[in-house]
Amino acid sequence: QVQLGESGGGLVQTGGSLRLSCAASGRTFSSYAWFRRAPGKEREFVAAISWSSGSTDYANSVKGRFTISRDNAKNTVYLKMNSLKPEDTAVYYCAAKIVGCSGSGCYARSGLYDYWGQGTQVTVSS
Repeated sequence: QVQLGESGGGLVQTGGSLRLSCAASGRTFSSYAWFRRAPGKEREFVAAISWSSGSTDYANSVKGRFTISRDNAKNTVYLKMNSLKPEDTAVYYCAAKIVGCSGSGCYARSGLYDYWGQGTQVTVSS
C-alpha cells in the first residue's frame, strides 16, 4: 500500500523555523512536492524536488527561506522552513508523482501528482 506520511508541523513564532518530513512507503516516485492551503485560500505550490537528480523548484514566496531536500536511504523528503511569517500559516501537504516532470511550471501543477499525504498544520504567530 502506497502511503505518504507527513510530520513536523506545529506552532512557531514569526522568524522561527520548522522542518517538515514526508516519508513514502510502498514505492518510489520520480518527483515530490509540498503544497499548502491557508484558511479561505486555494491550495498553492510551495516546493518540489526530483528524486533522481535532486533538482528543485520553489514558489517565489518562499525562495531563500525554504529548502526542500531528500534522503534516498530513508525514502523521505524534507521541507526546512526558516524565517517563517504569519502568511506561511497553512496546512502543508506532501505530494508524489510517478512520472517525471518536464516543461515550465510542471512541478506546480497539483493535478499531475498521484499521491497525497494527509497534511500537517503549520501555524506562525505574530
